[in-house]
Amino acid sequence: MLQQAQEMQKKMTEAKDSLKNISAEGQAGGGSVKVIMNGNCDMVSLHIDQETLKEDKSIIEDLIVAAANNAKKNAEAKAQEEMSKLTGGIKLPEGFKFPF
Repeated sequence: MLQQAQEMQKKMTEAKDSLKNISAEGQAGGGSVKVIMNGNCDMVSLHIDQETLKEDKSIIEDLIVAAANNAKKNAEAKAQEEMSKLTGGIKLPEGFKFPF
């Protein structure tokens, strides 16, 4: 049983490491602001359309926040999908956050 637990821990560590390779995009303002996050919800890149930069600062800030929130939601969904592969399709409990 201990060996099974160690094997599962190893798989979880590998899965956590693989989340760095997941890429999820979030957009706001009809695509004028785009954010890319990895499976750990780390922002990897930010693109702001040149025309959008002419807008008021507060509008740009709101668009960045909206795009980041959208990217985070997409990254979490992709991470959950990746984890369900590891758990053999067993759905993790609501509110379960991975990585731990």
